Amino acid sequence: MASVQDIKRRVRSVQNTRKITRAMELVAAAKLRRAQSRIEAMRPYAERMQELMVGVARASTSLQGLPLLQRRDVRKTAILPLTGDRGLAGAFNAQILREAFAIERRLDGENVAAHWIVAGKKGASTLRFRRYEVGQAWTGFSDSPRYADVQAIAHHVSELYSEQEVDRVVVIYNHFESALTQRVVAQEVLPIPESLLEAGDDEHSHALLGDFIYEPEPEQILERLLPVYVETELYRALLESAASEQGARMTAMRNASKNAGELIDSLTLQMNRARQAEITQEILEVVAGADALTS
Repeated sequence: MASVQDIKRRVRSVQNTRKITRAMELVAAAKLRRAQSRIEAMRPYAERMQELMVGVARASTSLQGLPLLQRRDVRKTAILPLTGDRGLAGAFNAQILREAFAIERRLDGENVAAHWIVAGKKGASTLRFRRYEVGQAWTGFSDSPRYADVQAIAHHVSELYSEQEVDRVVVIYNHFESALTQRVVAQEVLPIPESLLEAGDDEHSHALLGDFIYEPEPEQILERLLPVYVETELYRALLESAASEQGARMTAMRNASKNAGELIDSLTLQMNRARQAEITQEILEVVAGADALTS
């Protein structure tokens, strides 16, 4: 049985750990609020981008000749998992990588090669540990992605697709639903589906109806808009991933603090029992000594 001093040291150690997990929970909660506000600010821009693309596509005589819209037989697929730069976030990173490996196995069954590119230190280190060849890795901005960071990723994947090095690009990320729930999403960002540019009956499709004169030609405008659309989609995915990471970390640290409290209660009870056992032993020793002196 452990001594009272040993148990006291364990209690102090767990108490210090609980202070750290509580602090990390508060930090993650503050970052989560900022991430949510950035997502809300991003949505009107993304919707307006969609409206603009639909309006320009209507005015275009042909969508042929735009590299990011060209569909071809899939022989090689780029897999882009969006992971975090740090751990201590529950299953946040693990479920992204699990889905990425599942997609790779499906592609292998279809005789389609996988080209790995990754965002986040955790994803990059896991892939390299498993001896995967990583074409490109971006790190250092998972907590608070900037648009400039997204432009570097979007430019690389657009270049891979335009030069026919890959025939499809799939991004895998955690979609933020709540601090307790993050849903893994695998989204095909390239080629851009032409259905996005077709006229529809929703409210966004009616936004740009009318007789417009375009300068330069609509096809040239659309050629410039398509890469921006890829950037917008990746930026939205990174913002969703950042919010999901903070939500997962906040939940994980809250659970860790709760478990630490339960462990402290258990150790305190164990320490009290050990102290009582020591007192009882001392009393027995005194009584035995007194009996020996009187006999």
